[in-house]
Amino acid sequence: MGQAAEKLEPRIYVACLAAYSSGRLHGAWIAVEDDAKAVREAVAAMLAASPVAEAEEYAIHDHEDFGGVEVSEYADLDHLVEIAGFLRERGHLGALVLEHFSGDLEAATSALDEQYRGLFSSLADSFQELTEETTVIPDALRLYIDWEAMARDAQLGGEVFTVETGHDEVHVFWTR
Repeated sequence: MGQAAEKLEPRIYVACLAAYSSGRLHGAWIAVEDDAKAVREAVAAMLAASPVAEAEEYAIHDHEDFGGVEVSEYADLDHLVEIAGFLRERGHLGALVLEHFSGDLEAATSALDEQYRGLFSSLADSFQELTEETTVIPDALRLYIDWEAMARDAQLGGEVFTVETGHDEVHVFWTR
């Protein structure tokens, strides 16, 4: 893909619910690496160090560097490890595509690997470039082509979707 991925290092703040229920704050920031077992062990170590004896339950009370992907209080740790790996590999663009697909990692991976058209300053520029690459346009007709309308129709027709990462940064994906 055209743009270098912004490096994300996801982590979660896991709180001991027994301590929380007794009016104490006890928890730990845990890096969400590639090993779900290591994350579970870090959670277990946090619970073992709890000021409340035999603490067993935890909740994720905060998270950072997930690129805008929401993390629920009781998210499955195995799934979080998968998401974190995806985000480390794909960066901020990956997070936005994952959001587009409502958290479906398979669909987001497929879109990035197989449906990505490229980075353009607008969707209209994408269609102009594609048309000029594949069709000879007579000079007499060039000024009559409405690239904006062509792009809008393709987007409304479900042929493409876009993800914006900044001013004049539109990532274009085919849907078919």
